[in-house]
Amino acid sequence: MTYPTENYFGKLEAVHAFYDEMPTGVSVSETGRIFINFPEWGDDVKATVVEIVDGELIPYPSAEANQFIPEKPEQGFLSVQSIVADGSGTLWILDTGAPNFDVPIKGGAKLVAVDLETNKIKRTYTFSSEVVLDTTYLNDVRVDLRRGSEGVAYITDSSITGPGALIVLDLSSGESFRILDGTKSTAVDPDFIPKVEGEILMNRSADGSTSPWQVAADGIAISPDGKTLYYCPLSSRHLYSIETDLIFDKTINDEELEAHVKDWGEKGASDGMITAADGTIYAGDYENNGIRAIYTDGSMETIVHDPRILWPDTLSIGPDQYLYFNANQLQRQAGFHKGKDLREKPYYLYRIFIGKAPAKVE
Repeated sequence: MTYPTENYFGKLEAVHAFYDEMPTGVSVSETGRIFINFPEWGDDVKATVVEIVDGELIPYPSAEANQFIPEKPEQGFLSVQSIVADGSGTLWILDTGAPNFDVPIKGGAKLVAVDLETNKIKRTYTFSSEVVLDTTYLNDVRVDLRRGSEGVAYITDSSITGPGALIVLDLSSGESFRILDGTKSTAVDPDFIPKVEGEILMNRSADGSTSPWQVAADGIAISPDGKTLYYCPLSSRHLYSIETDLIFDKTINDEELEAHVKDWGEKGASDGMITAADGTIYAGDYENNGIRAIYTDGSMETIVHDPRILWPDTLSIGPDQYLYFNANQLQRQAGFHKGKDLREKPYYLYRIFIGKAPAKVE
């Protein structure tokens, strides 16, 4: 006897299998180079940033850059959460400086610009204690090279114990500031109950104690013209946006800025997001093993639904017009299952053809 089953769809292609540490970030450069990062979340991380070269994981930009020196925290990578190739010759590397979501090491939390032609670090940006708090976890980053003399970077603070926020960094001066600090759009949705693989996702310790799993602002994307910044808390199904001109309007203070935030409604629960050249936003749907497209008119659809998509993390669009993302089984980590690690190696880098180029940033 045959039975009806769930309908899966979308042509998913496996690009790389990871048999060791768990990846989070992926970014594909304008020349098709593929970069991956591995945060320090308890696995034996040999290099926190790598490039996939002929199927091998090569420390990037060098093995030395992946060696953290406590006496010089700004010089080596400690725990990289996100990487973004800007399409204009630079790979931006976001180091949390906070292994296992601990308090960030002073000077360890940083944004590093690497020249993709020379494979050399060209600048490192660090943050003051007023911007990177003891509760801060730097999560994802987007750059816009058109604003100001050298551009700006927008970074999410996906704190699990303090206020969520967006961090704005002037790439010329190195000055940074927090916006929408602790507001509804960057905070955990108190009514959100995540359900993944048929069960509620929550912290479950080996001693039997439990607590809600709550992570603030995480996914971030920018419109092709740089005028709209989109973002979402990890513990939420809502998509929010703010017009970027308002962020730099000196007549609007941060308390007033919240009134200008747009709530696009539910898009599904997402980790990473990315924007295509036509303004379409692509977002993971970690509760439903899928990837969703959010169009400029606000309509949405699922473009791929596949049981292999076990927690779609960071997304990147390559010059080949494929959408790339890691499926890293985040929901199977030991902290959610009474100390038992349920992840099954390998983790995978997948791609799906979307027929669209990435949005430009300059």
